[in-house]
Amino acid sequence: MAASMRNPIVRGRSCGTCTLCCKALEVKVLNKPAGVWCAHCKPGSGCAIYTERPRECGDFYCDYLTNPDLGEEWKPLHSKIVVASELNGARITVYVDPQRPNAWKQEPYYSRLKLWARAAVPHRGQVLACVGGRTYAVFPDRDVDLGFVGDDELIVTSERTTPLGVELDASKIRKDDPLAKTLPSNDGKRAL
Repeated sequence: MAASMRNPIVRGRSCGTCTLCCKALEVKVLNKPAGVWCAHCKPGSGCAIYTERPRECGDFYCDYLTNPDLGEEWKPLHSKIVVASELNGARITVYVDPQRPNAWKQEPYYSRLKLWARAAVPHRGQVLACVGGRTYAVFPDRDVDLGFVGDDELIVTSERTTPLGVELDASKIRKDDPLAKTLPSNDGKRAL
């Protein structure tokens, strides 16, 4: 058990030549925006500063590596999608290679995102797709383009009543909005 806590990687899986997280994800400490290659990444071979890499990078494991329920089709090298569970599982975010911006809308990925979105509804969880700097909230019945979400903004999932019943919606608010103080603990950028 202690060994699995130190190494959460599913037996038989590894990054191999995949380096998509070094492109798709933002790394604040390196001033690296989402959607561009890290200056220290050697695509196809790995990190040039691996032994001195920031903790933000060293602590990151994509869900393909840690979730045995994701098959080989989810390996980022093939799917062009990096799946990450965030906020203790309350949010699933897929970070998409901007050179393949519609990868998340292709099968088998899109139907799985919709399945995750349906499972998130009762808990007001979130499923997000991030393509470069653009963020989409994925709901069972539609996707909401939230545009660029700045460091001073949060994503809020809320309910609204429609003639067809209650529907979840997503919007952005500024961190200094009084509503932000009433939200559950978050990662500083997005909230539930």
